[in-house]
Order: sequence, then structure tokens, then C-alpha cells
Amino acid sequence: METRTLTGAALDAALDDVARLRIAVFRDWPYLYEGDLGYERRYLESYRTSAGAVLVGAFDGPRLVGAATGTPMEDHAEDFAAPFAATGLALPEIFYCAESVLLPEARGQGIGHRFFDLREAHARALGRRHSAFCAVMRPADHPLRPAGYAPLDPFWRKRGYTPLDGVVARFRWRDVDQPEQTDHALQFWLRDLGKDAA
Repeated sequence: METRTLTGAALDAALDDVARLRIAVFRDWPYLYEGDLGYERRYLESYRTSAGAVLVGAFDGPRLVGAATGTPMEDHAEDFAAPFAATGLALPEIFYCAESVLLPEARGQGIGHRFFDLREAHARALGRRHSAFCAVMRPADHPLRPAGYAPLDPFWRKRGYTPLDGVVARFRWRDVDQPEQTDHALQFWLRDLGKDAA
């Protein structure tokens, strides 16, 4: 298994594979996302137009089995400016770590850490002071929550991230068990890139 940082034309060439990975991985808990390729292509277009975008790919031979993306936060200002308004943090100081998707057979090999390592290195190279991501919030008693599900909070905290109190984004998508799109809350987590992780 190999991880590589892709930018420019290499990033562009991998985006259809990233779209398929997003649909496959986000269908599972906790996102429960009923995706379609047309929407995914439109959503991922921002990575083609952002000069600071990065894609970290996990490859099993030539096959992309995992991907993690990121862009300067201001490239998502429309979606994220309002949640950050009361924090005192300037969007141009933040790098946004967007999706991190990995097929089940590729998990447990340290790739999740590599995804963060390489995106955070890219963020520092761009002069960013903070790294952030958001994760969907689901009730503990949700009927589709798998038995024995272990949240990723301990992994994120080990990476040096902490949840930002009250900083929540809202997006709409269709859950796999729902006929229509519904509103979803996503909690933001932040790390100071000048400090070592725990």
C-alpha cells in the first residue's frame, strides 16, 4: 500500500475515482449518504479550481483504495464563514481537511495517520496556522447505528484536534433510509499546526 500527495493534473485525473470512493464509504455509518456520481463530480469541481488543493491517495498497485482531500478554508467560505464568525479565527489562517475515505480492506494499516500527516504538511507549506475538519453528528440511539460502533474521537484527539464549541456546519443530503434530503449537523474540530500532537 502506497500513499502519495497529488496536486494539479494528477489530482484532476483521480477525481472520478475519489467520487466513487465517497459514494461507497459514506454510504456506511455515520454518514448514511445516498450519493450519485453527477453530484459528486460537481462537488469535487472545487478541487480543480483551488490552487491550494491537495489530494492524498492510498494506492494498492494502480488502484485508488483511499483518498483524503483538503483546501484553503476560504475556498469554502460560503459554507463555513457563518459557523466560524464568532470564533475570532481568520479563515485564511485555516486549512480545511475535507473528506477522508478508505475502503474497509485498507484500514488498520496506519493510512489514516498518513492522510493527516500529508495534508497537515501541505497546510504548513501554505503558511496555515490551523487545520480543521467537520464530522457528522448522529444521536446515540439512531436506529441504523451499528452495534459496537467505536467513534473516531480518540483518534482525532490523539492527532491534536479538539471540537470547537458551537461551531457547526449544516448540509443536506439523502440518507440511505430516507426518501428525501434532510438537514445534517457537522461538528468542527481544530488543531493548532504549531503545536505537537499528543
